[in-house]
Amino acid sequence: MELKKTIKNLLNQALGSFGQQIVSSSLLYEWQMAAQDGSSFNIVDLPEETNRYLQSSNPRLIELKQRYSQLDRDVTEAEVWKEGYVTSTDMKYFRGDNAYVWQLRGANMNPMGYALTTYYVKSIDRLGLLGKLAEDKHFGVHSFEIDNKVVSRDLLDSIVEMYFLEKHLNISGWGQVNILDIGSGYGRLAHRMVSSFPNIDHYLCTDAIPVSTFICEYYLRFRNVNKKANVIPLYEIENVLRNSAIDIAINIHSFSECRVQAIAWWLNLLKQCRVKYLMIVPNAVDGEGRLLTNDGQDFSSIVEGHGYRLVANEPKYRDMAIQRFAINPAYHYLFELASR
Repeated sequence: MELKKTIKNLLNQALGSFGQQIVSSSLLYEWQMAAQDGSSFNIVDLPEETNRYLQSSNPRLIELKQRYSQLDRDVTEAEVWKEGYVTSTDMKYFRGDNAYVWQLRGANMNPMGYALTTYYVKSIDRLGLLGKLAEDKHFGVHSFEIDNKVVSRDLLDSIVEMYFLEKHLNISGWGQVNILDIGSGYGRLAHRMVSSFPNIDHYLCTDAIPVSTFICEYYLRFRNVNKKANVIPLYEIENVLRNSAIDIAINIHSFSECRVQAIAWWLNLLKQCRVKYLMIVPNAVDGEGRLLTNDGQDFSSIVEGHGYRLVANEPKYRDMAIQRFAINPAYHYLFELASR
């Protein structure tokens, strides 16, 4: 026993410089011993329509790729979203753990983190959104049953993001709301917001990645929210915004994956179109949630330089203990365009 203890201490000393240590398996939960480190999806039967439509050979996707290829590459090319980053499997199981939403990878993405997040959402849910919105496990999403409620990161993150806007802007009390979602991915927030707030008049989704635009078009139709939530291809967005009255622009984990030139392009367009409010959720690449791109460039000066002043900057979870242990801790920002 003494020899084992000595060997363990020596190994821990050696491993300590790498931030590692040996821990007895008896002290770990099963999910701690099998951490997820790659993409995955929950195997479910897909509608036959999905199998037919979500194909790389679909003429609509080919058209989008061709039209997007003619746009400014500084706006359309991101560091990670290269051709093939969304695989053919991801296209069909797009709500799985993949390029769009990590669900089993990253900080606190385990049953305990999901349970803590669920009970946190219940504690702030004065509008009853957790009871109103459902998770149906479509398209490969990973889900957990907690307190007799099926939840997913899609559902929980969306509710937390909506309550950030509700807290600072009281959007449920507006007569009508028009929203622009920049980098909308497959459309998960559009689906949740239109289902939650009947006073949303128009919810516009746009994305610089053609396959995301393609999937989002399909998903919003599938969810039957496309009467209010519409997908605007990037090559049409300038014209649409100049003829629309957008109240709030939202960017969730997207600017962090963009080139700074693309962020500046978007801020210039938002300013020209007098979009009053801008919500940004950056990737927490520094552990603090500053406005950084994934390669560490600070883009706060770009936002402020276009006339947007900071209204709120707060942790995703209002309790700092929960912020430490709940799923995917992040920071939420809200900016307001100066009147002049």
